[in-house]
Amino acid sequence: MVEDIPNLATSPSTWIKDQADILSLATEGSLNKTFSQVAKQSGIDVKVVTLRGLNYGQTAAEFAQALQTAWFKTSGTKDNQVLLVFDIKTNDSALLVGDQAQGKLREDIAQSIATDSLLVPIRKGNYNEAFLGMSNRLATVLKGQPDPGPPEEEATNLPESNYRTAEETNDMSSSILVILLLVVATAVPMATYFYYQRT
Repeated sequence: MVEDIPNLATSPSTWIKDQADILSLATEGSLNKTFSQVAKQSGIDVKVVTLRGLNYGQTAAEFAQALQTAWFKTSGTKDNQVLLVFDIKTNDSALLVGDQAQGKLREDIAQSIATDSLLVPIRKGNYNEAFLGMSNRLATVLKGQPDPGPPEEEATNLPESNYRTAEETNDMSSSILVILLLVVATAVPMATYFYYQRT
């Protein structure tokens, strides 16, 4: 499966491979522009790969490790690399950071970018917004500026229900009504039977 992904390391002007086909052309253009600026200002290359699915049991982190090994044969070539892999089928993401890039991108921030910045908007179904937000946060940190933090998760207000709760319906009058109806349903046919037996 790693062989199916074109080697982005050999192309200095290509930063993203959208194999899952989830991003618009405008988003891809914006990502390429952002990561190109990051490379010019910081010397760190960011590569992004989206996948339609992984092999059974494989995680995005395992695939990213395999991809990093295939693309960057020596440890020196992967020192200034940041690799993000996202699988659309499992909504799993992984962000690998080279040794040189770790000076600017701490492990906790990298984890937050891969999960919070990317996956929170994806839960709402907006892949373009997710990748743009992730790229902006990643670019800010790699340029040496303070981390803006993950996106705010909006609290969802549930609408008021239009049916009663169990406490509201726990009323003895309904029980009394049911018992009364059972008594009437039993007594009326019996009274009718006895009435017609006498005549």
